[in-house]
Amino acid sequence: MSAIPDKPALEGLEAKWDGVWSEQGTYLFDRLRSAELGRESVYSIDTPPPTASGSLHIGHVFSYTHTDVKARYERMRGKNVFYPIGWDDNGLPTERRVQNYYGVRVDVTLPYDPDFTPPFEGNAKSLKAADQQPVSRRNFIELCEKLTVEDEKQFEDVFRQLGLSVDWTQTYRTISDETIRQSQLGFIRNHERGEAYQALAPTLWDVDFRSAIAQAELEDREQPAAYHRLAFHKTDGSGDIHIETTRPELLAACVALVAHPDDERYQPYFGKTVRTPLFDVEVPVRAHHLAQQDKGSGIAMVCTFGDVTDMVWWRELDLPIRTILGLDGRVIAEAPEAITSEAGLAAYAEIAGKTVFSAKKRMAELLEESGELLEVSKPFNHAVKFFEKGDRPLEIVSTRQWYIRNGARDEDLRDQLIAHGNELQWHPDFMRVRYENWVGGLTGDWLISRQRFFGVPLPVWYGLDENGDREYDRVLMPAPELLPIDPTIDVPAGYTEDQRGKAGGFEAETDILDTWATSSLTPQLAGGWQRDEELWNLVAPFDVRPQAQDIIRTWLFSTMLRSTLEDQRSPWKHASISGFIVDPDRKKMSKSKGNVVTPADILDKHGSDAVRYWAASSRLGVDAAFDPQNPTQMKIGRRLAIKILNAAKFVLSFPVSEGAQVTHALDASMLTALDQVVADATAAFEAFDHARALEVTESFFWTFCDDYLELVKERAYDQTDVGQPSAALALRIALSTLLRLLAPVVSFAAEEAWSWFEEGSIHTAAWPEPGSLSLSKGPGGDATVLDVASAALIGIRRAKTEAKVSQKTPVSRAVIAAPADSIKALRAAAGDLSAVGRIAELEIVAGDELTVTEIVLAPAEEN
Repeated sequence: MSAIPDKPALEGLEAKWDGVWSEQGTYLFDRLRSAELGRESVYSIDTPPPTASGSLHIGHVFSYTHTDVKARYERMRGKNVFYPIGWDDNGLPTERRVQNYYGVRVDVTLPYDPDFTPPFEGNAKSLKAADQQPVSRRNFIELCEKLTVEDEKQFEDVFRQLGLSVDWTQTYRTISDETIRQSQLGFIRNHERGEAYQALAPTLWDVDFRSAIAQAELEDREQPAAYHRLAFHKTDGSGDIHIETTRPELLAACVALVAHPDDERYQPYFGKTVRTPLFDVEVPVRAHHLAQQDKGSGIAMVCTFGDVTDMVWWRELDLPIRTILGLDGRVIAEAPEAITSEAGLAAYAEIAGKTVFSAKKRMAELLEESGELLEVSKPFNHAVKFFEKGDRPLEIVSTRQWYIRNGARDEDLRDQLIAHGNELQWHPDFMRVRYENWVGGLTGDWLISRQRFFGVPLPVWYGLDENGDREYDRVLMPAPELLPIDPTIDVPAGYTEDQRGKAGGFEAETDILDTWATSSLTPQLAGGWQRDEELWNLVAPFDVRPQAQDIIRTWLFSTMLRSTLEDQRSPWKHASISGFIVDPDRKKMSKSKGNVVTPADILDKHGSDAVRYWAASSRLGVDAAFDPQNPTQMKIGRRLAIKILNAAKFVLSFPVSEGAQVTHALDASMLTALDQVVADATAAFEAFDHARALEVTESFFWTFCDDYLELVKERAYDQTDVGQPSAALALRIALSTLLRLLAPVVSFAAEEAWSWFEEGSIHTAAWPEPGSLSLSKGPGGDATVLDVASAALIGIRRAKTEAKVSQKTPVSRAVIAAPADSIKALRAAAGDLSAVGRIAELEIVAGDELTVTEIVLAPAEEN
């Protein structure tokens, strides 16, 4: 136990108790205990690994506190809490941060430089891509590893200051050797079962990141556009068919016109052909139900590829591919084979090498010159697909990529995923619909390969034929015991290094796995899957997956998919979904919007308990507004934390005598009311409603401080009063109970106050059991005694305030009226009311409502 300071303060508690918790191993997972007691003794948490590419924001503090509050509650309930944390190192955000931080970019043709020093340290964001210094792939990866480790140290510092009770010995990185091994093993097992495959197909492509993008990583953004009305020429010479398009620059990639099968205007032309303007290429007119009769002219130009609908039409109508956009987002130099006319080739040469924007402008000019551009509409805004972390609209290019089957084309798998989602307990339950809508709306399998550098290498080589060409049906993979591997460095079994890239030899896959393909294995990475089977059996399936709502479609779904494919079960029993943090204008806080608030200054200014209180005040699934200029909830939380310290010091000033019992009706009443608070808070925590648990506890805490403490302090001070031992004991019992109820939220102040009179950490102390206070209540534990006494005390205070006198002013006589069913309870507290109100004569009479009907102040000379 520690000494009670003269002036309790919140300052310095974070550093003090973080050090103590680390030294004493307060939050360590006790594996030996769980091995003895079995899986039921464990509460396991699949903690989100934050992306280590910059800084944490206030949203992290918000959602991670929700998880921590639940973890602390379960620990106090006697569970052995497995609470790991990981760092999501790899992926496009990390690469972009490294480029902006060091001013470098990858050139795969450059050799590794062991003595390389980056040109910048943290101030290269303004550089254009062309001005970034080219480095080898290996040098770039080393810079990624260096910077992510530094970022992770800063993240850990913030999380420690916030008071997350994670087990810091149970950490992982999504790019470590062990993680790479498990991630590669998971992929190989998917491939062996036929769930992972490779295909040449249209791919959503980010021209800045030079990488394929999965469906789950898309977002719509409003972009300006205009309809261009073009004349396609009927091949029988009978006139033109007019179409409207926002992408005239893709005219050279046109493969068909499509109208709705019920559209009478175009039914005569189905099965016939037209010729494209400018390029004079013959294309068919086809029918498809996705064509919109009321949009534009009712007939659409199908290009490979302008948007995702083009992809559907191409696949379902079995159309050819005419590619004109390269991976750099520019029009490729070579015209499609279908363009054969001299005029058509000359027109194509006008746009070759141009960006999409420049090609659109030039194409409009060429069409206007030819007379085939009939009209350009007024500009308007429409939704365009972006990579969620990208800056330019996505293009669609044909590339060879790796996929994992996800139920989009497999009804049995889709039904299995829906069933596992139904088995999962969602908090709040309405979030289940977002998962089901995502599963039901999938249009293609999960694209898992990325054309980047810092990530888990796809463990694949390809055999080369006698001409040195890849044989994509001859995929070479390593034996599991050889993992992890890098195919660009390692050699497949049966080959030697000098056969790399040679005819009859092999070639490495240079793509990496999408970061979600590794993050989808967080239960396996943290829980020891295929590494430590004893640990895996103790923690899996995990008890809870806490996360934000916006990554249900990515992280939650992908993890559910991998678990379903591998173990045919859900990876967790519960999913707790936090809402968003929004700014005062109710806009979601995000780095892209520039309205993010970083937590370090907030934690320093208001204190961690205040920030935790603010976060815990919001229910799961509910968005919370945060105004850094007026953080009202944090101010309330700070006031609560300070009050905890001061109230504890005050209560502990009353010694509890040996053999003391609760004998006074008011004391028993308070403990009875507190017993109900314990029951309500416990039920709320069990239902993942931390906000309700905090609400009922905090409400009673203020009643305890403002009313009960005031009512009994005179009796507790008076050692000659026969009721003193009862008051002192009741105060101590209440303090112990309230501190434990508040400890999951106001963790530092509760630990500090607990240390003044108890051994060990409050965070490993037993949670108060509902009904446990009954032994302390003694006879007559009527909860209404405290209620009516509090109401009477408020009336006495009000009467003195209205008389404009001090609350310490003596009262000669006071009369309190009360309903008949309250009189007995009020009389039980009459002695304490008289003492606190300094009332010489207190009369209690019957009345319609509880009110102070008369108060006579003592003469001035008696004051």
